[in-house]
Amino acid sequence: MNKVELLSPAGDLEKLKIAYLYGADAVYAGGKKFSLRARASNFSLEDIKEGAKFALNLGKKLYITMNVIPHSDDLNDLVCYLKFLEDVGVTGIIVSSMYIALMAKRHAPKLEVHISTQASTLNSSSVKYYALCGATRVVLGREATIEDIEKICKNIKGVTSNNSRFPKQVEIECFIHGGMCSSYSGRCMLSNYLTNRDANRGGCAHSCRWNYDLYEFNGDEKLNNNGYFNIGSKDLNAIKLIPRMIDAGVKSLKIEGRMKSLYYIAVITRSYRKIIDDYYNHVELNYDYYNKEIAKAENRLTSTGFLCAKDKITVNEELFNVRSELPTKDFLGIVLDYDKNTQIVTLEQRNYFKGYENVEFFGPNLENTSFTLGEIYNENMEIVDIANHPLEIIKFKVPFTVSKYDMMRKF
Repeated sequence: MNKVELLSPAGDLEKLKIAYLYGADAVYAGGKKFSLRARASNFSLEDIKEGAKFALNLGKKLYITMNVIPHSDDLNDLVCYLKFLEDVGVTGIIVSSMYIALMAKRHAPKLEVHISTQASTLNSSSVKYYALCGATRVVLGREATIEDIEKICKNIKGVTSNNSRFPKQVEIECFIHGGMCSSYSGRCMLSNYLTNRDANRGGCAHSCRWNYDLYEFNGDEKLNNNGYFNIGSKDLNAIKLIPRMIDAGVKSLKIEGRMKSLYYIAVITRSYRKIIDDYYNHVELNYDYYNKEIAKAENRLTSTGFLCAKDKITVNEELFNVRSELPTKDFLGIVLDYDKNTQIVTLEQRNYFKGYENVEFFGPNLENTSFTLGEIYNENMEIVDIANHPLEIIKFKVPFTVSKYDMMRKF
């Protein structure tokens, strides 16, 4: 069966590899040019080349974001960049500028062209127009409800992209998890107005998540006497809508978060991989389990956002008067090596821990497995009481097999 694609973010090469290993079918990443998320590490040309090779070796896909709203100076070296992406084996590009789409179709025709959520596509007529322009996939705006998605998928059946070399049914991609814009996708000017940092050119200052005072209109009375006022939205969590989106014909389910941590990408990707596989394998879906796993990653409060039925979109999908960032220190380290003979694991420490704590290991092929640490050692096998140096190499005994890239967290 041709399964739906699980698409994960990557802000650097290490996160890209983790996303693939933890279950992503495809990864999207940004280069140093043409991409939003200016504060992400982003990929050099060599990184893109290595990432594409890593993906191809796994039989997976890599998409490069080129979704900036370009000014004239931004278009320098565009054709050379597109040809480079095609030559190294990148699967496709994500664009909001139709000029970039046109140049890709003309100069790098092997690249798939995906229309970014920045284009705010919310109807099937727009999808058909982009297909006529050569797009192979459209990422719907995050204002689309599940009913909108079902109607769009139904109305575009049989519509192929206008690419003479690679015609294919135009596909729909939808966001399923991560940060949401409090404004309309691709149209927010708040950051630009308040800080001169343009969200549509990669510089969003997340002004919607700042602390504000709220006053009565044309009055002096302050309404937020119990704390600051926020206008940001809750993060998206579509775990309960995955079966319905698959049945509708959505071809790619997208996780937001190129700025997120390695641990976050692993946990969220693994959780959605689990529900997708369970659904296709006709396993009873355990939503409590999936959500508990997701909650183990650093996160804000979540909701189904605009995806839920129109009559169920309420004030509860917004934050308004509460900050909800919940950063955790649960991620303790990542496995570098394991000796089956001695049962000694070599771990790269990521957060403070000490000997004799209760911990849990998990990984791409390892179910959550907990135990109590014994003595811990430095890389010279000297006993240490505490692992509290960033990226310190720590060794200790683990009574079950773990593998490279498995992770350890608090239990």
